[in-house]
Amino acid sequence: MRIPTHSRPGHPRPASAQQSAFAADVIALTDALRIDRAILAGYDWGSRTGDIIATLRPERCKALVSATGYLIVNVEANKMPSPPKSEWAWRYQYYFATERGVLGLEKYRNDLARLVWRFNSPTWNFDEATFGRTAAAFQNPDYVSIVIDNYRWRLGLARGEHRYDAMEKRLAAAPVIEVPTITIDGAHDPFTPPGNGSTYRKKFTGKYAHRTLDTGHNIPQEAPQAFAAAVVEVDGF
Repeated sequence: MRIPTHSRPGHPRPASAQQSAFAADVIALTDALRIDRAILAGYDWGSRTGDIIATLRPERCKALVSATGYLIVNVEANKMPSPPKSEWAWRYQYYFATERGVLGLEKYRNDLARLVWRFNSPTWNFDEATFGRTAAAFQNPDYVSIVIDNYRWRLGLARGEHRYDAMEKRLAAAPVIEVPTITIDGAHDPFTPPGNGSTYRKKFTGKYAHRTLDTGHNIPQEAPQAFAAAVVEVDGF
């Protein structure tokens, strides 16, 4: 079953939120800024985008810092169930597959985000000012559409754009990443795979290091100094 991509009444459908679209946007941004090569560092959607650029456009990526390791999505493989504990952690993703979830995100975007932050980072005592700086972005008119489309696409419930088909075909093969990389896991992140990075170690074939920090999911904000240090360190690889 395919669920139509969500768009708000009176608003055209925004650009695709599939994984390769984000990578293409970052390449376009660096082109506009005349940056030929960059160190890419991120977590969650940012990790995935960095992984993709390092894989498909390694000449544009000097080095990589990737929280939670290798996050490139294979949509077909993603249709297979995970152990119940993992599925439970992703419950909001399945909520977004319903129209009720769309309406809930529209109406309760701040409340839902705050709940997810607290679940994903159980030891992070962020204050309202910190949350508010991010929450300002939730008012972007495309926010709901982009969030819904991304999660539905990852579940195979929303179509991607044909112009990205060649990229997605290459990514579906789970190619290795050859650029110098530091991966970071959060010890309290419910999405951290077990094994201290061993589950994805073989996906990184260049110079490599792994760190586990005393954080939850949002590593750059929970441990900004350690995250920045990893960027400096990988620059010297």
